[in-house]
Amino acid sequence: MSKTAVPVPPAIFASDLSMRYPSRRPASEDLVVNGVSLVLPQGDIMAVVGETGAGKSTLAAAIAGAAETGEPRSPIIKGGVLRVLGYTMKGLSERKRHLLTLRVGYLPQDAGSLLSARLTVAENVAAPIYERDRRFNQLDAGEAVATLIDSVRLPLGILGRYPHELSRGQRQRVAIAQALILEPALLVADDPTSGIDATVRGTILDVIRELQAERQFSALVVTTDLDDVRRITDQVLVMHRGTVVGQGRIDEVLDTARHPYVEGLAKARDFGTVKKPRKLSA
Repeated sequence: MSKTAVPVPPAIFASDLSMRYPSRRPASEDLVVNGVSLVLPQGDIMAVVGETGAGKSTLAAAIAGAAETGEPRSPIIKGGVLRVLGYTMKGLSERKRHLLTLRVGYLPQDAGSLLSARLTVAENVAAPIYERDRRFNQLDAGEAVATLIDSVRLPLGILGRYPHELSRGQRQRVAIAQALILEPALLVADDPTSGIDATVRGTILDVIRELQAERQFSALVVTTDLDDVRRITDQVLVMHRGTVVGQGRIDEVLDTARHPYVEGLAKARDFGTVKKPRKLSA
């Protein structure tokens, strides 16, 4: 008699999710995420697209475990459901939050600037290992760090350097390595190419796509650029003022646009301002 297969929960499941930020003024408690629903199967990549203020970063932060922490700028889940790797995020205990964040790699906006200036590249990348286990074997940690630095297309010679000695694009790739050092099941990358020179934007996106294919983690990538979407996935969630205005395969979403914002994206594509990506050098 065969055993019944246990269904694998999606990496991210949201149903009618609404969120706001804490405020002492009721008039300021507007929803920044309003009625969002999405499903990201394990092992897939989804891009979240929208203008500044669309609620993308708030959604990303909540998925990464930064909601309802009690911090002044921590978003609050007002309604609906959000589950990440099987954890229900509303009312999540500190113990479960800790367990979840060990399995989620989070790349916040301009993550390269958040690297510790006092630590070398190697120490920055290894920091999450020692935060989890101070007694972790140093040789094993060093090997893991070197492997990831090579995977993000950086020379091993930078391991002893400090963040200020690197370019912005190099720092961003170091931050990607740091986010992946614990081999997470899910990567949440919030606008990973923001402010990065056009000559290396493609390299950063290629690094994320190649590592995802190699390590088979799930990924949610926030961006404002459809060229970025096409480089890493064909699955897109389009947000506008906190709501979802398009979801699915990118060309199908644009071809069936019914919201003015999505119609604008479709027109940009049709007039050739959204182009197929080309291979860029590192």
